[in-house]
Amino acid sequence: MSSAAPPPDNVSFCADLVRSHDFPRYAATLFAPAAERRALLALYAFNVEIVRVRDQVSQPLPGEIRFQWWTDLFSGLVHGSAEGNPVAAELLRAIRDFDLPVEPLALLVDEHQFDLYNDPMPTTAALEGYLAATSSALFGLAAQVLAPSSEAVEHLARHAGLAQGIVQIITNLPRDASHRQLFLPQQVLASHGCEMEDVFAGRDTANLRAVLEQLTGEAQQHLTAALSLLAEVPAAVHPAFLPLSQVRADLKRLSQPGRNPFAPQPTSRLRTLWTLWRASRSREFTK
Repeated sequence: MSSAAPPPDNVSFCADLVRSHDFPRYAATLFAPAAERRALLALYAFNVEIVRVRDQVSQPLPGEIRFQWWTDLFSGLVHGSAEGNPVAAELLRAIRDFDLPVEPLALLVDEHQFDLYNDPMPTTAALEGYLAATSSALFGLAAQVLAPSSEAVEHLARHAGLAQGIVQIITNLPRDASHRQLFLPQQVLASHGCEMEDVFAGRDTANLRAVLEQLTGEAQQHLTAALSLLAEVPAAVHPAFLPLSQVRADLKRLSQPGRNPFAPQPTSRLRTLWTLWRASRSREFTK
């Protein structure tokens, strides 16, 4: 592992980016060792950069160009300009120091191209594939920073990502609907007689509630599986999965009777920090 002194500007930039846009993951890094924390912040800052693209462009083409830059980076085609990008510089260091595979990172970029268009998510299988390549992959890479990968960790990462990803889709419904984007699978909407135009119009219908009830149930199943698998993986990887405690809290909030699915319900940073701190001391995360 490199012993060179960290460039403070790059490290601070990544930390600030994650703290501003993905506070649960930022808070989770506070429970990781210093060297690993730096790599985790690089991974999470990269993810923030990719996820934010759809909110930073008004047309797909500029987003495609940004994604292509990252794809070229992972293919070794970007050289000098990479060092001028603090997130890329830190990510390349993390890849080198922790021997991270670039294939999942490149696939994560590819999958997020879906975000640039208004094509609806067609099926549950398509949604699971999208979340496995994005949210689950990020959990798996973070765990690999903390300890060698294993089949049990990969299994845990998949369930963790599916649980977190479904919760984020339900949480982001107000924003996505206002942009006429649909991450709720058409297949599930059709099975409950829910019309896409009702979702885009922000209509809180019984049909939509049935859709969300099914999805929250699936997220709960994945969360239960993930939490049970924590006992089978090394304690060293547990900081990577601390955000699951926030997923659990979010699921409880999203399942409240009478909740308006189109009313944003932000969680305070203090409550998030408290949630993760309590989890870090619970038997699930300390076994």
